[in-house]
Amino acid sequence: MFILLMVIMGLSLNVMAADKIVLGFSQIGAESEWRTANTEDIKRAADEDPDIQLIFSDAQQKQENQLKALRSFIARGVDVIAFSPVVETGWDTVLQEIKDAGIPVILVDRTVTADDSYYVTYMGSDFVEEGQKAANWLIEYMEEQGRGNEQINIVELQGTVGSAPANDRKTGFADVIKDYPNYKIIRSQSGDFTRSKGKEVMEAFLKAEGDNIDVLYSHNDDMAIGAIQAIEEYGLKPGKDIIIIGVDAVKGAFEAMIQGKMNCTVECSPLLGNQLMQAAKDIMAGKKVPEHIKTIEGIFPQEVALEEYPNRKY
Repeated sequence: MFILLMVIMGLSLNVMAADKIVLGFSQIGAESEWRTANTEDIKRAADEDPDIQLIFSDAQQKQENQLKALRSFIARGVDVIAFSPVVETGWDTVLQEIKDAGIPVILVDRTVTADDSYYVTYMGSDFVEEGQKAANWLIEYMEEQGRGNEQINIVELQGTVGSAPANDRKTGFADVIKDYPNYKIIRSQSGDFTRSKGKEVMEAFLKAEGDNIDVLYSHNDDMAIGAIQAIEEYGLKPGKDIIIIGVDAVKGAFEAMIQGKMNCTVECSPLLGNQLMQAAKDIMAGKKVPEHIKTIEGIFPQEVALEEYPNRKY
């Protein structure tokens, strides 16, 4: 009788476990404040959702680690796979394997160059638009400062080489300034989205160009914050001698703006957890989801930083 009861209970527990949607998620790593906030929000949303069981994998910013994680998700027979691709290319083979296994895919935060039949939806920002916002803000700001017709020399800290946000933020910014021939990018190099590399590359920019630099456009705030340190050590005033624009709108950027060391940040929200859980449930329920689940984001210049800072969640 006892054994029979345990068997029945065991079957019941298995049914309950089977009722949960198993979501395998491969994260890029923890290269910035933004990425850490993104990971924390996804884990929080999964913990709070009674319908989701999350299997989490950290790729430590290496594509080979993500490929292994995705194949492990296939082997474990998860219901849905989501991942933030570290770079845009090199996914076709594994995505075909996932498709053959009949597992739907959600791209989170970053896109791939593979055929869109490999994934159900992309969830995240419009990176091209973010670059456009940064450039439009700069042009308007310079006009307000009476410098609209001056030669404006820009240095650019790019994100991880080959990644969607690096490619698209560069494209969006360039698309706008091409119509303003006095705005010129004189140096552009990857800082790999990290604070330490941002500082290192900015030091090289300053060594090569020095006082010739008018503007720093950084593909994320962490690199910009690293660059601020390099600018100060060089003997210039960040936010005054060199105008600084970042992307992400993390708390560190607002702190820098409050101190007068940074001029503007373009928002790219990492708080995608609830949207990801809902998308997984909708897909498993057979509901149609948009091809692009877009996040609504703003732009924050220095003058609103003090007021907005208490509202920041990351």
